[in-house]
Amino acid sequence: MNKVLSLFLLSISYSFGQSYAPAAGEPGSTAIHFSDPQFVSWAAQIEVIRGFVNIEDTTIEAMGDNRASFGEPSFALGAANTDPSNVVSLGDKGVATVIFERPVFNGPGYDFAIFENSFSDTYLEFAHVEVSSNGEDFVRFPSHSEVQYDVQIHGFGSTDPKMINNLAGKYRGGYGTPFDLEELIDSSNLDVNNVTHIRIIDVVGSVGDSATYDSFGNKINEPFSTPYESGGFDLDAVGVINQVLSINYEKLKAWKIYPNPAKDQIQIDYAHGIFHLLVYDVSGHKILDKTSSNKSTIQLPQGVYYFHLITENSSTVKKVVFR
Repeated sequence: MNKVLSLFLLSISYSFGQSYAPAAGEPGSTAIHFSDPQFVSWAAQIEVIRGFVNIEDTTIEAMGDNRASFGEPSFALGAANTDPSNVVSLGDKGVATVIFERPVFNGPGYDFAIFENSFSDTYLEFAHVEVSSNGEDFVRFPSHSEVQYDVQIHGFGSTDPKMINNLAGKYRGGYGTPFDLEELIDSSNLDVNNVTHIRIIDVVGSVGDSATYDSFGNKINEPFSTPYESGGFDLDAVGVINQVLSINYEKLKAWKIYPNPAKDQIQIDYAHGIFHLLVYDVSGHKILDKTSSNKSTIQLPQGVYYFHLITENSSTVKKVVFR
């Protein structure tokens, strides 16, 4: 393509894109540092299926293998860190599925975050993110890339994070890309209050025949090709923000919360005695903290709330609407 035309297309993209949150540390960024106390847990198990070092020519090898080989899957377990070598590289279209000791639930604000190991705010490798309540049926977060796809970003090229939404890898190493299960609340075959598996699928950044697409049908343009043993998305960690403390299914049957939606007040009945109630608004602000025995009547202004009900050996979250 003509170099002048290429530069023109790139300038058009940067002029009219940039709809989303900026890089870590900038005003309005959604990046969450790995040391943030809101992380309550990290991935406990992982399964990795490595992708090719170059999916458009599978004869190409790196370190004697045509699939990515850098890092051990176990490197992605536990807390994130600032060591760029303590990751597992997925390769082109590689897949990592992580499992947690207890389910992730759809609480106030973001529910979990995924960490990659990028060394800068603009050298970014992306991945689609999917979640499941049973390990078999997965639902993908809707993603959007505003990056132009007329000119291929070369293997050491750059991307403006403001052009990316709901793709893991949006932020540099040490900062997680957060995801909110509320976006998937209407998905069939998914209980957003009982997410047991999170799947990370490497995006192939080619604008050619091997292209990966966002939810709007746009090719996702990122550095390509990266024919190295460390090619593809480099998974550092998956941190949980909202996690079920424990589940006792027999006792959960004892809860009655009615009516929901409520007009002016809601009744909570619990057949097993004392319980603790935390209520959050949609912004994540705690607006009520109380202990009750068997029954409690709650009055709140019009709005959407999250009731976190806690007993000695169980925990559950209910979304409640006051009209």
